[in-house]
Parts: sequence; structure tokens; C-alpha cells
Amino acid sequence: MSFFTEKTLKKKKRPPRWSHLWLKNTKPLKHALFAMQLQSVSSPPTPTPTLTPQQQQQADPNTKLKDKTGTLISNLPDIDRTLLLGDDLLLKILSKLPDSQRNPNSLVCKRWLNLQGRLVRSLKVLDWEFLESGRLLSRFPNLTHVDLLNGCVVRPHDCCVRLSHRVFQMDINSGVSGFLPDWRVCEENLLPVEVVDRGLRVLASGCPNLRKLVVVGASEIGLLSFAEDCLTLQELELHKCNDDALRGIAACMNLQILKLVGNVDGFYGSLVSDIGLTILAQGCKRLVKLELSGCEGSFDGIKAIGQCCQMLEELTICDHRMDCGWLAGLSYCENLKTLRFLSCKRIDPSPGPDEYLGCCPALERLHLRKCQLRDKKSLKALFKVCEAVREIVVQDCSGLDNDMFSMASICRKVKFLSLEGCSLLTTEGLESVLLTWNELQHFRIESCKNIKDGEVSPALSTFFSVLKELRWRPDTRSLLASSLMGTGMGKKGGKFFKKNPRLDHYTQMIHTATF
Repeated sequence: MSFFTEKTLKKKKRPPRWSHLWLKNTKPLKHALFAMQLQSVSSPPTPTPTLTPQQQQQADPNTKLKDKTGTLISNLPDIDRTLLLGDDLLLKILSKLPDSQRNPNSLVCKRWLNLQGRLVRSLKVLDWEFLESGRLLSRFPNLTHVDLLNGCVVRPHDCCVRLSHRVFQMDINSGVSGFLPDWRVCEENLLPVEVVDRGLRVLASGCPNLRKLVVVGASEIGLLSFAEDCLTLQELELHKCNDDALRGIAACMNLQILKLVGNVDGFYGSLVSDIGLTILAQGCKRLVKLELSGCEGSFDGIKAIGQCCQMLEELTICDHRMDCGWLAGLSYCENLKTLRFLSCKRIDPSPGPDEYLGCCPALERLHLRKCQLRDKKSLKALFKVCEAVREIVVQDCSGLDNDMFSMASICRKVKFLSLEGCSLLTTEGLESVLLTWNELQHFRIESCKNIKDGEVSPALSTFFSVLKELRWRPDTRSLLASSLMGTGMGKKGGKFFKKNPRLDHYTQMIHTATF
């Protein structure tokens, strides 16, 4: 018994190979692999019958098989069996795996690394040299979505601060002392226009099937050459664009989604006027979605877009610098279905007479997010243009009080209303508008602190009872307190934070010094 134990301890047990685990209890697959290899070997015609791999192993256990090159394979279970699979078949297998396993699979071998690169369709470029050297195209030959936004910015070596914006973010060094009114930190760190254009030519030559591109600081020549090579381009996001750059975009005949960022405070500044908007409208007539961020313009530019881009269904205006009277140009967008305003300090200070405003007949959705709605005249003109709207969403907009919200009563076809973060609106102002909307079916309200449950009238309560959807959360704090009632939460810190007279004295001193 002791001899057996000593012999067992002396015997070193080798760890199992992954190939043994892969083919464990898969005898039919092993026989199929043996058969595939035997078929690939060109044997001379002999009258003797061909033996199966199982018969050869039974006849002679030391039989050695040959691969396509004639090399003897002494121990077939120890080799990589994926070498017997073609690239197309292995590519199909890798494509069925979840995304979480793609990065580990690319570390198996060089072959798997190259095959995994063929499956990548979307990529963000952080190093511009990776694009210009050609390694990007050889590593990922089938790209359809490329983001060059961060790659166009030169990153400082001693960067320790990240500056973020809604549409852009970058790293800056610690030497920046402060913010100035005309501060443009991104313009100092952008790549030269010639370098950006050269990278676009390299990308267009290697990815002719590209469908989406995000770039900053490109010129007219670079965009024109890119549009000539990538005829399938459908979505483009261009930062720091101007009127001259829009001449190159006009060559993209199949462009459907376009985002133009002209001016971003603190990052860069550029000018997009009526000239550029007119050039864009005459060239890109198949636009379906258009976003103008930080762009200038007036009635003529919006009118040109409405007349030429007849397929336009979605228009987003973000932080615009447009002249007075531009709102009347929206009436020429006859097929417009969605109109969004994001972070706009003003809508239209001088919209003009109501008879010249017109109306968007096909408009269905009006979204206002983080806008300043303090001008009664401009908001009235906006609701006049959007008179046929069926969905209104207002989120975190300042200045929307009872008088401003009463302008929405002109929209009698509203079926969906969502209000969030409207702190100046009261229950009385809400009721005066809702009772005039007979077609309203869905109503959502959140974080509107001046709307109280106890102020709901019987008429408004009856109106709520016939709605298909009602989400009533005007006061988040009272809702939280009621939901925690009876659970004991919210009171367990009392014994750790007892009342301290000295702390109350300091708090009173701070309050007195502040006021």
C-alpha cells in the first residue's frame, strides 16, 4: 500500500491541453477532422482500398499522417485543429460569439487576430499616426463607421485635466491659468488642415464602403476627395465646419444624416451662414436628418433647406446664433416630422407677424431641452409654426411659467405631453392648457415642484381618469418620503449625528455672513 502511494507521488501529472478539452467526448467530430485531412492528401492511385483513420490507427498505432505540404504529423491530437478550418468557416464561427469574447479571442494567435479585425465595423481613432501609417486599414479592412474626433486633437504630454463638453472632450495641460471670453483651447491643439485632409484620403482609399464618418477641422479639398471615393457615405458629423467646407459636403450625393458643429464655446469657433446652408441644400437633397449646432443663418438658409431637401424629416437646432425672423423658414419644410431645440439661449427674438409664419403641416413631435423660454413672443411664434404637432416634450427648460405655457393652447391636436424640470409651472397653469386638449391620451410630469397633489381640481382629476397613460411625479421629494414611510430608512443616522451646539453656532455665523 505504501509502494503505491510513493509511486503515485513520484508520477508527475501533466496539465491537460486545451485541444484535449475541446474534443473531449466528441468522437464524431474527431473522425470528421481525420476524414477532412485524409481527403486533402493527394494519394497516388493504387488498387488497394483506402482505410479510414480509425482503421489505420487500429492497424498501426504509430501511423503518421501528412498535411497538404507533405509534412508528417506524428501526434495529431497535439496540434491546433483550427488550422484544418478555412478562413471563411472560422470567420463565421467567430462572428457567432458574443462581443465580450472578441478581445480575448484576438489574443489566441496572429491568425485569429487578423480574422477578428475583419469583424470590426465601428472604431474610434485616438492616434492619428495609426491611420496615416496604413496600420488601421490592414488591421481593420471592413470598417463602416470611423470616428476621428479625438484623433484630430494633439494630446499634450503633461496633460492632467480633462475638459468635457456635450459634443466634445479633450485633455489639456495644467498650465492653463483660467478661462477667457475668447478662449479657444481646442484650436491650439488641432492637427493642421493638410494633415487631416491627408488622413481622409488614406481612409477613403482603404475603406470605400464607409457609411459614417466623424471628423473635425477638414477642408473643402479633403471632404471633396473623400466624397468621390466613398460613394456609400450616408452619415457625416463635421466639427469646426465653415461655408467653404460645405462645398465638399455637397458632393456627397447619398448623404442622409448630417450634423454640423460650427461654434463650441471654449473649444473652437467657426462660421456657418446662409451661404453654406444654401450650398448644402443644393448638393445634399437626400437628407433625412439634419442637426445644426452653433451655426448662424437666417430665413433664407432655412428656406433653402426646406425647398431643396424635400425628404427632410428631422431637424435639430442646438445653441444657434441665427438672425431674427428665421423661424418663418420652417414652414417650407413640408415633410418635417420632428423638430428639436437643444440648449438654445433664445428661439427667435423677432419672429415677425403671425401671417408670415406659416405652419409645418406634417410635424408630429416638438422637443425642447435645456432651453431658455423667457420670450413670450418667440414662444408664441414657435407654437404657431408647430400648430399641428401631436407630441410635446419639455425637459429642464428655464422660464416656462404659467403665461409662457398658456401659449401652447393653440396646439389642439396634442396626444402626448411630457413635462420635466419645469419649476415655475403651477397646477393652475397646467390645468388651463390641459382642459383645452381634447385629444390628449398620454401625460407625464416629473420634478415640477410647484405642482401639488392637493391643488388638483375635480375637473382635472376627471380629465386624468380618461387618459391611457398618466405618470404623475411632480414632487420627487414628497414621492420619496412617502415611499420610505414604514421602512425605517432615512432615520438610522440620527444616533451618529447628534445635535452639537458648537456646530449650530458655526452654522449660524456662516448664514449671517452669507446674507
